Amino acid sequence: MEKQHNEFEAILPNAQDEEALGKLIREARKTKNWTLEKAAQSAKIGRSTLSKIENNQTKPSFEVIRRLTKALDLNTPQLFLQSGSGSINGRRDYTPKGKGEPRETATYTHELLSNEIANKHMLPYISTIKAREVSEFENWIRHSGEEFMYVLSGELMFITEHYRPLPMKAGDSIYYDAGMGHGCISTSKKDAQVLWVSLQM
Repeated sequence: MEKQHNEFEAILPNAQDEEALGKLIREARKTKNWTLEKAAQSAKIGRSTLSKIENNQTKPSFEVIRRLTKALDLNTPQLFLQSGSGSINGRRDYTPKGKGEPRETATYTHELLSNEIANKHMLPYISTIKAREVSEFENWIRHSGEEFMYVLSGELMFITEHYRPLPMKAGDSIYYDAGMGHGCISTSKKDAQVLWVSLQM
């Protein structure tokens, strides 16, 4: 796996950083060669709202961030973590089985859980590991914070830039620095499924 620069590597040192978010949105829009009008229309928000977000003149709501990540194909689950400045005391978010928000990438299929609560430090999601070869990754996956991964079913190989490939099976778990380049490939006949919990530092 070649250690290229990951487009999400340096974004959102914490999700409260509106400047980093604005930069990310602008770069993602330009990567798709979209005008402000095209991106705003795709995300179903106003052009002026998008312009203000890109120029750090407003802090977008959780719903607007969700629309933009979908429209601009920003697949990193970390983008859904919100500012830890608010309290979540007294709130809860129930996700029935199979009712999480689906997110598709070239190598994983994610189901985001507890997606209605903003201002949270953790993001739980279930992922199916579609990748079978390291070559299927364009570059290392990396982002700020730490992650916990628990293998729900199947077998996989957990690969990082600093350690030897680690074979894992159902019931195994690992906690690691998400800033370290990492990725998973399924090695069992059926695609492995894992529970991930991303922690924003």
